[in-house]
Amino acid sequence: MIRVVLTVLVAVALLATSMPALEDARTATTAERLGAESERVERAIGGLVSDSMSVTDPSLAARTTVTVRAPSGLTAARINRLALIEPEQSENASGAALRYRLDGGRDRAIPIVPDAVAATVVIVDEPIALRTRGESRLEIRLVDDGGPTVKIARIG
Repeated sequence: MIRVVLTVLVAVALLATSMPALEDARTATTAERLGAESERVERAIGGLVSDSMSVTDPSLAARTTVTVRAPSGLTAARINRLALIEPEQSENASGAALRYRLDGGRDRAIPIVPDAVAATVVIVDEPIALRTRGESRLEIRLVDDGGPTVKIARIG
């Protein structure tokens, strides 16, 4: 009986000492996955701008959709806030950013606009709040609004 109790106590002590390392790994994994999601939006914008021509009529504008998936599960940290923000609200002056806050942390921003794109990026109804669990769909349109302009809106 004493061996069982000692085994349980050692297991609990080992688990307690490993929890900070597990939380750090979850935070790093979540940041990496959100970085991959921002790259997915970046590629969609770059592909649309490079393959299309901007037009003044929004109904005729080239468009594409992209899905942003918030990381979840045992290997991901809990996300309190996830949003797509405009340039003046982010650290990246040349484009939009994916802003997020992990449980108990500070706001962080990941730039999402490729440097090679010769278009202005506008967030429609900014900031766009995204789901912190599950998927959010974005529509990206290339319009001529005094120059090539990429307009991003949430559609789901």
